[in-house]
Amino acid sequence: MKSFSWPVRVYYEDTDSGGVVYYANYLRFMERARTEWLRSIGVEQDQLRDEQGVIFAVRRVEVDYLKPARFNDNLEVTAKIVAQGRASLTFEQSVLRHDDGRPIELCQGSVKIACLDAVAFRPCPIPDDIKTEMRSVC
Repeated sequence: MKSFSWPVRVYYEDTDSGGVVYYANYLRFMERARTEWLRSIGVEQDQLRDEQGVIFAVRRVEVDYLKPARFNDNLEVTAKIVAQGRASLTFEQSVLRHDDGRPIELCQGSVKIACLDAVAFRPCPIPDDIKTEMRSVC
């Protein structure tokens, strides 16, 4: 799959007392990028739940923090599928800042997403229409 990217601006509320982005907020930025990736292929998560009875939930996260982001930074958050199972997707994600036109990687992570039955919270296959849309952007 091609890498998807989404812009994020750092707000004051994203920072800690040291003036840098609080570590857990990188996960929020990554979540936004994955949500926007789904939207870009025509999938709204509330409709997915209501119409097909499935949701996506984070199963596993591994994150490396490399450099700090600060208040007012304009960031780029990427998402790329690196593995696909019957009921899961694994994304490779990065949070970047561009300094003098060159990308500086601030944070990198691997996020495994499980497709779940929205009522039973048990794994279920990724719907065929989503797989079809995913293939179309690869």
